[in-house]
Amino acid sequence: MASMRDIKRRKNSIQSTQKITKAMKLVATSKLQKAKTNASKSRPFFDKMQETIGSILDKSNTVSHPYLIKREVKNKGYIVITSNKGLAGGYNSNVVKLVMKNSVPNNSKIVAVGKRGADNFKRSGYDVIKQYNDVVEQPIYKDAVVIGERLLEMYKEGIIDEVYVAYTSFVSALNQEAKLLKVLPVDTKDFQGKSEKSSDMMTYEPSAEEVLEQVIPKYINSIIFGALRESVASEHGARMTAMDSATNNATEMIDHLSLEYNRARQASITQELSEIVGGAEALK
Repeated sequence: MASMRDIKRRKNSIQSTQKITKAMKLVATSKLQKAKTNASKSRPFFDKMQETIGSILDKSNTVSHPYLIKREVKNKGYIVITSNKGLAGGYNSNVVKLVMKNSVPNNSKIVAVGKRGADNFKRSGYDVIKQYNDVVEQPIYKDAVVIGERLLEMYKEGIIDEVYVAYTSFVSALNQEAKLLKVLPVDTKDFQGKSEKSSDMMTYEPSAEEVLEQVIPKYINSIIFGALRESVASEHGARMTAMDSATNNATEMIDHLSLEYNRARQASITQELSEIVGGAEALK
């Protein structure tokens, strides 16, 4: 059995850690409320973009555009959204594992949004072509545009043949889901049933192809922006849950150590009494 001094030292250490986990939980809870609001605000824009593109594709069956044409896949581009910090349960590892499960290092180009993901991919031999560490703190639409433009440029130049976005979808404070979403080339099947309900014929000026040239990049930017907002909310939710679990575990450990300390103290008192009684008997 450990000495009373060792038990007390360990108990004090856990109590100090528990104070930190409690504070981190409160901070994450506070940030989560704002992040949830921001994520919900970005969804209507994304839904409208889907509706618009779906309408164009549905009513212009003969439309042809480079963003819609599948080609031989030699290299894939991944926008992977993680965080700069840890202590968030499986938030970072789940996204990284999902990408690694569906890719191989020699034909994958990684655009890492967040330090944790970038570090993981570099250690695994992936080509991390660009990092955006500051974006995940407070993402704005301009950040999504910068990332989207870079990927579109690489796609046009033939450096990459497919583009995916890996992020964590916010379901609830207790539930977050890692997702891998293909954004290029645009799959027309993704828009079936999502177009505007109208039987009217649509005309485009100057053409449907040129309309798509303007709309699809905005659609891709909206996906990236929505993924950023969802990921931020998921990070705070995951951290809040992880810190709550850590705080509860610390409470259980403190209770166990308190019981162990009391037993050690009782054993020490019993031993001292036995020594006193033994000494008294020896003097008779």
